[in-house]
Amino acid sequence: MKVKLGEEVGYSIRFEDKTTEKTRIKYMTNGMLLREYLVDRDLPQYKVLILDEAHERTVGIDILFGLLKETIKRRPEFKLIITSATLDADKFSIYFNKAPIIHIPGRTFPVEKLYLEEPEMDYIQSGIETIMKIHLTQPPGDILFFLTGQEEIDSTCSIINEKVQKLDKRYPKLIALPIYASLSTEQQKRIFEPAPPFTRKCIVATNIAETSITIDGIYFVVDSGFVKQKVHNPRLGMDQLLITPISQACADQRAGRAGRTGPGKCYRLYTEKAYLNEMPIVSIPEIQRANLADTVLILKAIGINNVIDFDYMDPPMHNTLISALHHLYAISALDDDGKLTQLGRKMAEFPLEPPLAKMLIVSEQFGCSEEVVTIVAALSVGNLFIRPKEKEEEADRRKRQLSSSAGDHLTMLQVYNNWIKNGKSPSWCKENYINFRSLYKCEDIRKQLIKIMKKYHIQLISSHNNPIPIIKSIVSGFFVHAAKRDPQEGYRTLVDGQQVFIHPTSSLFGRNPEWVVYHELVLTTKEYMREIIAIDPQWLIELAPAFYQKSDGTQLNERMRKEKLKPLFNGVKKDQKPWKVSHRTTIGPSYH
Repeated sequence: MKVKLGEEVGYSIRFEDKTTEKTRIKYMTNGMLLREYLVDRDLPQYKVLILDEAHERTVGIDILFGLLKETIKRRPEFKLIITSATLDADKFSIYFNKAPIIHIPGRTFPVEKLYLEEPEMDYIQSGIETIMKIHLTQPPGDILFFLTGQEEIDSTCSIINEKVQKLDKRYPKLIALPIYASLSTEQQKRIFEPAPPFTRKCIVATNIAETSITIDGIYFVVDSGFVKQKVHNPRLGMDQLLITPISQACADQRAGRAGRTGPGKCYRLYTEKAYLNEMPIVSIPEIQRANLADTVLILKAIGINNVIDFDYMDPPMHNTLISALHHLYAISALDDDGKLTQLGRKMAEFPLEPPLAKMLIVSEQFGCSEEVVTIVAALSVGNLFIRPKEKEEEADRRKRQLSSSAGDHLTMLQVYNNWIKNGKSPSWCKENYINFRSLYKCEDIRKQLIKIMKKYHIQLISSHNNPIPIIKSIVSGFFVHAAKRDPQEGYRTLVDGQQVFIHPTSSLFGRNPEWVVYHELVLTTKEYMREIIAIDPQWLIELAPAFYQKSDGTQLNERMRKEKLKPLFNGVKKDQKPWKVSHRTTIGPSYH
């Protein structure tokens, strides 16, 4: 169109807005469109809205379906176009009052699917070996390798790039490039650039490359068969980050990436039997497996108070919604009537998980908002450290030098501050095995969060190296994620007594403090806690008195004895509506 980006054509994503008053065509994420509903539910600024990749069925997409359905009723002239390559069109047409269906045939090429003869336990190593074999034996064409997350991808790219250095010069070069959601826009652009002469690209990606982006020149796909998903357990009130098998529909989408430019091949790192018998046909909509606390918060901020009866295409489980209400009440985002508090309204304005938003907002009261905004930005980015396979010991030694004995949150803060002190030096990052891309992204997110803080007059105040206010801010948001050391092995969560362990990458690994609060649980070989901070248990009573209750004197000598916690909603009445309160009893530990 020959226009300047950000003027006639612009975009809006989390922590980045590239639009002006001149913008006439605007690209945005589902989350950003949801946030525009906070301003006006009729979306008067838009005449036509195209909702792409609707088959992904993220929570954001499903909530937008219900909101847009209402917008269409109020604005008959408003046009909504829903597009997808793999959509169950009839189901969507019925939901949107028998909307017309238009089929547009696409041009694709045949893809040969190759399966393993026997199951392979290490899909990363198997994938790397397959990529090297493709590079050395197959004709020109770029490779796309599907993995589950940033750590796997960064590590795999490092290994591939190191292996290529050892190849005989008569072979073409191979460049491994990462792609995942937390990469900056500039970094993501690299995967679309043509490879230099006598060079093959290998894109190592999360499921973001299944449908959300199209990369020209891909002739070979290597599919691990796995995806990383956050799954909410409403019984425990906890999120678990699980690596799970993909569905057959996702596997077919991945294979299809090899057939966009010409005939291609898909190397599946699983057996055909596993594809036919072990993979579900389609993926479960995210709304039926995710933590809905942030969704409920934004719906209430939009003005939809009865979230149980909202017009969902596929309704979430009732107890998941009740769990979300409980959690929002516990962190003071809702009052006794299930309505937004002043704090809850502020929390809804931040594009963060509710516990992170609360942690950031209350940090001003604790006098440490300057430090906490850095920690929140770092948590939004992900892992700051790199651990190359052949330099693990050296990387671990460097990490220990930068680590805080108090925990991972303060380690992140120390890394960021040291990076700033060293002039944001890429060589300092390389020397200390730090992902400089993640730090630049962290800095960018930090700036965006500070803008929102200024809007709500939240001042930047430093604790001047005092860790206690910082840890109290973290506990204020994440007290539900508390755990106590088990004298036998590992830790026990306070909410349900579930056995969990400190992740080997944590700065607290081997230190084993008595009490901790963690950011999330990851299930691999064990249930691991990630991003952990050591705490004083008295802070749980001080900062969450409606959630934790100190045991009476008769229980002082009984280890891990459990007692009922105080109700999450005070003054429960028999006539209260189910969307307001659950009668589920929450059990927690006795401690002293």
